[in-house]
Amino acid sequence: MQLGDLLVQARLVTATDISTALERQASQGGRLGENLVAIGAITQNALDAFLHHFPIEPADIAATGMDSVDLMGLMMKLIYSFRLQTIRQISEAIMLPNRMVNELVQMAVDRKLLHSLGVRGADRVGGASYAFTEEGKRWALDALAQVGYIGPAPVPLDQFNDQVIHQKLTNEVITFDRIRKSIGSLTFDDALIEKCGPALNSGRAMLLYGPPGNGKTSIARCLASVFSDIIYIPYAIAVEGQIIRVFDPAIHVAVDPAGLTDGGLPAVRHDILDARWVPCRRPFLVAGGELTLEMLDLLYNAVGHYYEAPLHIKALGGTFIIDDFGRQIVSPTALLNRWIVPLENRVDYLKLHTGKSFSIPFEELVIFSTNIEPEDLMDPAFLRRLPYKIEVGAPSLESFRRIFETECAKAGLTLSSEAFDSIVYRIEIEKGLELAAYQPKFIVDQVIATCRFMEQVPQMEPRYLEYALDNLRVHRGSTQQPAHPPLPQQA
Repeated sequence: MQLGDLLVQARLVTATDISTALERQASQGGRLGENLVAIGAITQNALDAFLHHFPIEPADIAATGMDSVDLMGLMMKLIYSFRLQTIRQISEAIMLPNRMVNELVQMAVDRKLLHSLGVRGADRVGGASYAFTEEGKRWALDALAQVGYIGPAPVPLDQFNDQVIHQKLTNEVITFDRIRKSIGSLTFDDALIEKCGPALNSGRAMLLYGPPGNGKTSIARCLASVFSDIIYIPYAIAVEGQIIRVFDPAIHVAVDPAGLTDGGLPAVRHDILDARWVPCRRPFLVAGGELTLEMLDLLYNAVGHYYEAPLHIKALGGTFIIDDFGRQIVSPTALLNRWIVPLENRVDYLKLHTGKSFSIPFEELVIFSTNIEPEDLMDPAFLRRLPYKIEVGAPSLESFRRIFETECAKAGLTLSSEAFDSIVYRIEIEKGLELAAYQPKFIVDQVIATCRFMEQVPQMEPRYLEYALDNLRVHRGSTQQPAHPPLPQQA
């Protein structure tokens, strides 16, 4: 991604500002950033601060922080695995500039591992083509046997740690209006927003607790979506000669420059991003009952001889939700003990299979969500390490009505006051349940499903409502139930 795209995505300038700066650049020269400052679109301080927060393309091989021989070995594996020939193809695979790839190729040629085939066909832009010598093919196979990682060049641990600190969540200031906007049409009381806001600005761990079905996971998703900064995730990192894959397309949402503006932006070739890093939305990761301690440690691939980063490392710079806490296979105590040091000291320690340990800044928002009483899950010492303990309880009657009306409106149904009062009576008195935020959608979905089955226009048919209410809770025997008002026929 290029500088103009990044500045627009960060809302520091507009597409019009970029066009104006490019016109000035065409007539007066200079870099894009200098021209944006000159036309008053951004201050120099703001530009410097922005540039400091994303990785710039390295000037030479030494600036990558990687050993040239290791990079040449990775290049040879890529050439062998994907049958690459030209400098351009190799550059796109290893995510390094053409000039560096030229150096690496020349190293391989000098060692008689590659030989030039000259410029082939019409592809003069891609440069000369290269092929393995017999020694080069053996060398590539040996490199694959030692480390099976094949992909973009990794970044060293120190550069990764610096980037994690630069893009931490607390760089963003969260306000009441930002949270309210992220919640959108969901119905939550303002008091809940007022409790969550300080937790987001602090970046400290949060406990959401309360009865099931009241939106703990939904509010957590909304809180995660409040953050709007673009952060940068490396494809892989190198630690003590070992490779750890970090970027995961199933978790990390890469930002597409083509989607930043309606008409797109002109190409800007100055100050381009280090291609070893992927611009992404802040990650949002949920782990539920399937979570184990092994998922929080490096996963070593004994065949490929490289590692996969654990879940919480992939969530750095974003939000990691431990959902249904207390219902994992592993005991709550064991999980809590694993989290004590990261939550307390904002640093985590991981160990390679060689026995070497290393540290990584623990900059992410961890949210524990549970419908079990917190005192039954954790001792006072750990509760103290969770500075924000927020109850997500049953909705008020007025909130419940708003949720029900919203769900009915989405389904094209009309909810009369009489029907609403009768439904509430049935839930609280006949079923002996508390009102819960999930119930309106549950009831509406069941009514719609029954109408579809009966080949009828969706409507609040009393007996269909009865079926839906019966499904809220299993029948508890033939105990005499209190008399209740009938469900009225809808007009």
